[in-house]
Amino acid sequence: MSASNTARRASSRLARMRDEWICPSCQLKQLRLSTLNDGYSSIWRSQSRSFASTTTRSFSRSSIRSSDAPAPPLLAKFKPDLKTAMRAKDTPRLNVLRAMISDYNNSTKTNSPIKTDLQILALLKKKKGGSQTAAQEAKEAARDDLVQKQEAEIAIMDEYAGAVEMMSEDDILASVQSTIERLQSAAKDLELKAGNVLKELFKAGGIFDGKPVEKAQVAKAVSQLLSDNKGELKKDEKPSNS
Repeated sequence: MSASNTARRASSRLARMRDEWICPSCQLKQLRLSTLNDGYSSIWRSQSRSFASTTTRSFSRSSIRSSDAPAPPLLAKFKPDLKTAMRAKDTPRLNVLRAMISDYNNSTKTNSPIKTDLQILALLKKKKGGSQTAAQEAKEAARDDLVQKQEAEIAIMDEYAGAVEMMSEDDILASVQSTIERLQSAAKDLELKAGNVLKELFKAGGIFDGKPVEKAQVAKAVSQLLSDNKGELKKDEKPSNS
């Protein structure tokens, strides 16, 4: 081996040793840094496990609360219908069902979740009003394609709204009349107000509490019957003889 090769190898070895050499002070700093990183890693792993455990318990409690509250009967029809619409590629029905299910899920996260078919019916009517407005705007813009889309969705909303069994008008009138007579008997000579009758009908445990009936329809019946009763009272009054 020539002297020049030996010198080059020795020089290369010395260069590597110089690059790899770390002063004692730097070694101490690296040791401290390594220890600190290990500590942070340990804390992070501990917090991650704690967060995962807390999240799991919270989700479990939330699932239990959701399962305790029974879904409205009409909602039970939405879910299988959604699968059928997906297979049939029924776009209008898909749009309606997805919107309704989404609104229901969002309501479960609020203080006033949807619990009854009557609430779903109110939501359907609200969405129908929006679709009717959109259809009118599309008609004015000469967009027949959008008009047809909205009209198709409105027809589907009407279909589901018709599936909600409401109290008949006769049953509503009979219930209102019996309540008015009971309140008038208790009030004696005091004039009975429509607001008092409605409060009695819809109070917790009242005749219409949780029943499939629209408040506007009941209010109309109350006004009508109170007016009729006043007319009958006037007819029954006899003029005094002078």
